[in-house]
Amino acid sequence: PPNFFSIATSKREKRQKEERNKEKERMREREKEARDREARYSNGHLFTSLTVSGTTLCSACNKSITAKEALSCPTCSVTIHNRCRDTLPNCAKMKQRFSFSTIPLYFSSLFFLFLLFLFPPSSYIYSLLAPMMRERPSSAIYHSDNLRQSLLGSRRGRSGLSLSKSVSTNNITGNLNDDSPLGLRRILSQSTDSLNFRNRAMSMESLNDEGKTYYTSMLEEMEIEGRDFEADSWSMAVDSGYLQTHRKDIIKRQDVIYELIQTELHHVRTLRIMERVFRQGMLEEVQLEPGVVHAIFPCLDRLTAIHARFLAQLLTRRNHSLQPGSTYNFTIHQLGDVLLEQFSGQCADEMRKTYAEFCSRHLKAVKLYKELLARDKRFQYFIRRVCRGHLLRRHGVQECILLVTQRITKYPVLIQRILDNTKDNEEEASCLAQSLTQIRELLTSVDQQVMELERTQRLQEIRARLDPRAEAKVRDGGLFRGGELLRRRLIHEGMLLWKTPGSRLKDVQVLLMTDILVFLQEKDQRFIFPCLDKSPVLSLQNLMIREIANQERGLFLISDSSPPEMYEVHAASKDDKNTWIRLIQHTVRSCPSREEFPLIETEDKALLRRLKADIQQKDREVLELLQERVTLFSDLAEVTGGQEIMLPGGPNSRNLFRADMPQVPLGERLLTDAIAEGEGLVVWEKVKKIGRVIDRRMESKFLSFKKISTKAIIGVIINWARHLHVGRRRGAGPTVGRRSGIVGKPFKK
Repeated sequence: PPNFFSIATSKREKRQKEERNKEKERMREREKEARDREARYSNGHLFTSLTVSGTTLCSACNKSITAKEALSCPTCSVTIHNRCRDTLPNCAKMKQRFSFSTIPLYFSSLFFLFLLFLFPPSSYIYSLLAPMMRERPSSAIYHSDNLRQSLLGSRRGRSGLSLSKSVSTNNITGNLNDDSPLGLRRILSQSTDSLNFRNRAMSMESLNDEGKTYYTSMLEEMEIEGRDFEADSWSMAVDSGYLQTHRKDIIKRQDVIYELIQTELHHVRTLRIMERVFRQGMLEEVQLEPGVVHAIFPCLDRLTAIHARFLAQLLTRRNHSLQPGSTYNFTIHQLGDVLLEQFSGQCADEMRKTYAEFCSRHLKAVKLYKELLARDKRFQYFIRRVCRGHLLRRHGVQECILLVTQRITKYPVLIQRILDNTKDNEEEASCLAQSLTQIRELLTSVDQQVMELERTQRLQEIRARLDPRAEAKVRDGGLFRGGELLRRRLIHEGMLLWKTPGSRLKDVQVLLMTDILVFLQEKDQRFIFPCLDKSPVLSLQNLMIREIANQERGLFLISDSSPPEMYEVHAASKDDKNTWIRLIQHTVRSCPSREEFPLIETEDKALLRRLKADIQQKDREVLELLQERVTLFSDLAEVTGGQEIMLPGGPNSRNLFRADMPQVPLGERLLTDAIAEGEGLVVWEKVKKIGRVIDRRMESKFLSFKKISTKAIIGVIINWARHLHVGRRRGAGPTVGRRSGIVGKPFKK
């Protein structure tokens, strides 16, 4: 009988032998590819085999090349013999390979790396290696990016100021092919869309400057400003003897005030880093477009001005509260007036506008920054260098943007803590309470404006994705196109299921807008209007909403039209359905009338609406300028005449524009006459309008009167004259009989 165990063993051995042979073949192929790749690479050139004519000359020996042994470098466009590749000069457009033989013999490779680890590049060792470093930049020296990152990371690890959210150089450089000796060089030699290395002369030598010396003067200036607030709290900043003279609640209050000033100082430092390090470097060194830089750091100048002014007020109050003969013992008893001034009035309006714009562009700014970081090598080197500094390593671009968006949310917490520890001073407590109310209202307003701006951006994205040929018929017979969406304000959007006549549920994107509900359908990554039995545009005029019985996610939308139409939609959950019901009902109550806001607007009406909106905006700007002008006049009157400050709109503000001198200017009288003349023109225009209406009515009566025959008109006149004559003879007034009307018979001769 056959031995089954021996047969199975022989099959297994045969299969293992075949696998070993296949593995050997794969190893030979990889070795051959490596040899071919190494043979094609020489002196920075990346050679490929090429078939040329016999008249082509070798760039190295100037002899003709046969078709068998032609090699060509696509980087520098040279063609040579296979035997001449070692004699060719270095490739001018490719980074050279690193070779430890170029370093002097008294440096071994490990000793060289050890020296780089111990000594910074600005030391004496770097001065010895500077000539070689100029020929071979650091990006081409290390065999792999991991080795280079390990060296940089070890140098940074010497200080304990790293931040978990800081920009990682591993994310900056991307994944390199360490197996290939040309992986790093290929990435470094690739050109980007936004810049060209050859046109912008910035050597790798300058990119390897020590980060600690970068913007040293600015960092020293910021350190000097924050020297008085290096301690963690007020209790640790003042003398222990001075501390013991205060009660516990006063100590807590001063600790919170100290924290407010300290965090405001750090916030101003962050804004200055964004302005004077990142933005200035992007414009001057990386040479990015100003529009791109502004998109990354929107309204940065206004933010810096707002918080620098607030910080100056806080520091002034702190300096005024210093004890005599001391530079660090202080107790601030009155701070509510400073906070109330900052978070109310014109300062609050400016903060509201600025933070609303900055926070609404936060996500787009971070997205643009990541895109530049992924594709722009010059931008990568700039970010990597500036982040090596002593302070900048904790302030990456993304971290700075996030800190700015979060700063405004810290004020209510700090003011509330100051208020909780203010007990004896009622006036101070009242100012703090008003400041707390103002900052909370400011936060709510900023949130609403951010949501409005985000919805506007979302509506523009939907309009861009809408098919240009898409149009929908509405009940009045018009065509609703994509341009009508931009006239309206997006209130809410989401996915709903629309039940079709065949009892099928169709996924639709529903837009709740100012006066309509719009149903969209996604097809081939674009939006279209669904073609169903009902219009995809539903007016909110007197719209009724009813929940479907025994269905917790369904609802009916009943339109007030003739005849009425009913839409059945289903939400994803019960909470989602309740949200839709609440928002739709609120929008229906505030829906404008069709006279004020037509469903479809013609081009002429759209132009008139835009012009009217522009005029109103200019009027608001003129009003703001006039108010500022009145404020300046009041300041001028206070300085020159010693008068009290007269605010715009006050009882004495008109005196700023009146004169007491004998020769009074005629400006006010001229303005009064002009206003009277304008009012007269308005009245005359109304009279002319009424006259035109009367003329049109008389003309219509005359046209109808003209249709009567001439004989009938003559008969009416004779009858009227006859009755008039008879009435006078009898002593009565003129009368007209039944036959004197237009319907009467003509008088016969």
